[in-house]
Amino acid sequence: MQTQTQPMQESVWAGGRSPFGIRWGKLMMWVFLLSDAFTFGGFLVIYGSVRVITPDWPDPSRVFALHLFGKEIPLLLIAFMTFVLISSSGTMALAVHAGYEGDRSRCARFLMLTILGGLTFLGCQAYEWTKLITEGVRPWGNPWGAPQFGAFFFTLTGFHGLHVLSGVIYLSAITRRVLKGVYARRGSYEGVEIAGLYWHFVDLVWVFIFTFFYLF
Repeated sequence: MQTQTQPMQESVWAGGRSPFGIRWGKLMMWVFLLSDAFTFGGFLVIYGSVRVITPDWPDPSRVFALHLFGKEIPLLLIAFMTFVLISSSGTMALAVHAGYEGDRSRCARFLMLTILGGLTFLGCQAYEWTKLITEGVRPWGNPWGAPQFGAFFFTLTGFHGLHVLSGVIYLSAITRRVLKGVYARRGSYEGVEIAGLYWHFVDLVWVFIFTFFYLF
């Protein structure tokens, strides 16, 4: 019995630099994303606690409304930003799929579409920040009610926007390596998959921010 158990244990634990068959690059990305998830989770828990005990919280549907054709349309820009970011998650998945099929040009094309989605999101966020700052929103106050609103708005959206910007830079570097044939020569597009993990995480975090900050 011992002779049968020992080889099985060695096959599981003797992974050397790659325990459980996971490469270190992917493992470290998962560790980073887990720690980042705790950071975002902490921000959202604190926001939720303050939101519940603050009676005069501004109404997000009015604060983030756009005036078009003489009408006030609630959350139109935020809905568009969400659509763009979720769509970019789809193009990222297609880039990973194309990479593992060995289609370098299609992989690069979908990566560029993902980058374009990220840049579009950042452009919309810059417009949103500019609009609210012009209307008087500051980290210490705003014209509509509880002063904490501005602090949470700039913290949550700013921290997430920094992640999107980092992701755009990261994906640009990955796209350059794809076009140069680095992954094709290695015979593995795992680097694209690891970048995809980061991008999907950024998109998922935005879904939580959109739900808890903009809809409630």
